[in-house]
Amino acid sequence: MAGSAQKISAGLLLFRRRGNELQVLLGHPGGPYWANKDDGAWSIPKGGVADGEDLLAAARREFEEETGHKPDGTFVLLGEARQPGGKLVVVYAVEGDWDPSTLRSNIFSMQWPRKSGPMGEFPELDQAQWFSIEEAERKILKGQVVFLSRLVNHGS
Repeated sequence: MAGSAQKISAGLLLFRRRGNELQVLLGHPGGPYWANKDDGAWSIPKGGVADGEDLLAAARREFEEETGHKPDGTFVLLGEARQPGGKLVVVYAVEGDWDPSTLRSNIFSMQWPRKSGPMGEFPELDQAQWFSIEEAERKILKGQVVFLSRLVNHGS
């Protein structure tokens, strides 16, 4: 897959076990548009794939840029899903633990309010949090729910 032929994002779904409960780490998008949104707004940390870039390498890079954490372990491909906006998202899962209070996200600039002139700087993710699968199904963007069921069905 080439990054420029179509819009492709790659992401990592970090998961852990707490007793019998499977938990996943999701990020809440930064910026004013997402500020007051919760259910249906959280996301798997992900980002764009450069031309010729390996999908797993892109997923690992984007996760580190958006969280400040560099997970390691066995990465399992959960496949791809076309998002409502047309973007193709490819997600890998990896088991690990991390303290979301140490979140260090990269910053992006955008005009806010839109078409107003002034530029503002905002974190890609303004928070990260662990959720049970049931909670995550409510919190995650609609187009990414499929990755939660794929993780569960993988036997993780």
